[in-house]
Amino acid sequence: MIHSNPLTWGHPSFLHTEEGRKLPKSARDALSAQLEKLLAELSERGELVVAEPLAAPSRTKVVRVRDGVRATTDGPYSEAKEQLAGVFIVDVDSPERAEEIAARIPEAEYFGVELRPISVSD
Repeated sequence: MIHSNPLTWGHPSFLHTEEGRKLPKSARDALSAQLEKLLAELSERGELVVAEPLAAPSRTKVVRVRDGVRATTDGPYSEAKEQLAGVFIVDVDSPERAEEIAARIPEAEYFGVELRPISVSD
């Protein structure tokens, strides 16, 4: 799960950060190429299940049901400066491989890339 700052929202998020905007065009192009190369590799290896950006947090709704009553609010209401920006779902053989992939996502240089296994019931 890729985190980003909602104040600089856009995809790919590393190009919308203050640091990213200050990079020379050649460096921005290199980061974009790094991402495309990673996605191509994951696809070729059959590891990429899905990679999707998420809409801005300002478009988020939170639904809660309490005592049978649904309440929908704007959200998320997180105190964190970063919000979930997108997700890569990969099917890999080991946690180490997942860490290797996460480290190659350009956003890891600017934000956090969270690794979380999908819980699968047998």
